[in-house]
Amino acid sequence: MAAARADQGFRRAFRLQKTDDFSSVFAFRRALRGRFHTLHYRPNGLDTARLGVTVAKKLAKRACVRNLVKRIARETFRRERAALPPCDLIVRLHAPVTAASRAELGQDLLDLFNRLPAMPESVTPVG
Repeated sequence: MAAARADQGFRRAFRLQKTDDFSSVFAFRRALRGRFHTLHYRPNGLDTARLGVTVAKKLAKRACVRNLVKRIARETFRRERAALPPCDLIVRLHAPVTAASRAELGQDLLDLFNRLPAMPESVTPVG
């Protein structure tokens, strides 16, 4: 049981950290748009998905709101990572979230994750 819990963590191996990683996903120019979020994706050639999150001050002026959006994105990814195709993902906020509930934000991300196309196993990343 401890092994199953450890596998659901949000370790460094599951995060996009470098600017080059973010740039390569944006350069791939594939995205899905939901009610509040845009999900950019790119095959990564690894055996698991990785996540990066960006929240603009223009859409969420208060730091506590930006942090909440990022926490919801990370938690949704953490729970769904095993079912996701091996790709690099960037979650971007594209609409103000002033009237949105936490459940609506989480459901929007879950819908985007479910709409991701299956990535072929033999794809090698470009760049």
